[in-house]
Amino acid sequence: MSNRLEDLEIYNLSQDLGEKVWAIVIKWDYFAKDTIGKQIVRSADSITANIAEGFGRFHYKENKNFCYFSRGSILETKAWLTKAKVRDLIDQDEHNSLMTQLETIHLKLNAYIKFIGKKITTND
Repeated sequence: MSNRLEDLEIYNLSQDLGEKVWAIVIKWDYFAKDTIGKQIVRSADSITANIAEGFGRFHYKENKNFCYFSRGSILETKAWLTKAKVRDLIDQDEHNSLMTQLETIHLKLNAYIKFIGKKITTND
């Protein structure tokens, strides 16, 4: 595994998602930004931030733990996206696209967690 966070595919995918969410939310009116907007941006950015923090930890167990936090943020982001769709803040196409991207991130994060688990058993 590389020592560079930027070489980690799951990091790059989640970073891209966060930027897409930001680009959508920044166009909303004040009330929508202040309520759902802040929450969805924070949860989407938290996916990336937790992957980064875990990657920087010394022990694999800590990395894995931060990946679990990231996985929780994926599910939180899905919930906020659904609220945004129901409240007509995003259209069906945006919703589908972002949910598909989140599903990919979720699957790849699970694979990364499994990979980290193998490192734990070989290094403990």
